[in-house]
Amino acid sequence: MAIPGLKTPDHIGFTVPNLAEAIAFFQQHFGFELAYEFGPFASDDSWMADHLNVDPRAEISKIAVMNGNSINLEIFEYADTVARNKVAPNNADIGGHHLAFYVDDMAAAVAYLKQQGLTVLGEPTQMTEGPSAGESWVYFLAPWGMQLELVSYPAGKAYARHSDVALFDPR
Repeated sequence: MAIPGLKTPDHIGFTVPNLAEAIAFFQQHFGFELAYEFGPFASDDSWMADHLNVDPRAEISKIAVMNGNSINLEIFEYADTVARNKVAPNNADIGGHHLAFYVDDMAAAVAYLKQQGLTVLGEPTQMTEGPSAGESWVYFLAPWGMQLELVSYPAGKAYARHSDVALFDPR
């Protein structure tokens, strides 16, 4: 049984070292629009630990909320008031993650990333077998080290021919 009243994802939240840099990055490269910013937040009691699972003395400098047409971003910048990990987790780490964006033309998108001086991890991988056949993907890094992905499957993925479950399709 699912959560009563559950609808759809509302936003993806993550922490960055420099909020202004992150806002500019998502505006410039992905067309996100800044809806609003708010903060700071801090507490003299255990509110931060109780509600956000962070050190009770952690301070949020500011939060930005951005609209990306199909998903909202909630981007946090914390102050350096407590010890915390300042390196983005990789996919093998617990809590590792990536944010993927669909593109129509993988070659043009990768060329753009390289022209912008962004780090692209390897060359696009073409899936030719299994349920993901028809898909190509490549990882790249935001300036602060967050893993992002471009994905493309203009003719669809092989799984769709054999599954009763249809994945969200941004095409």
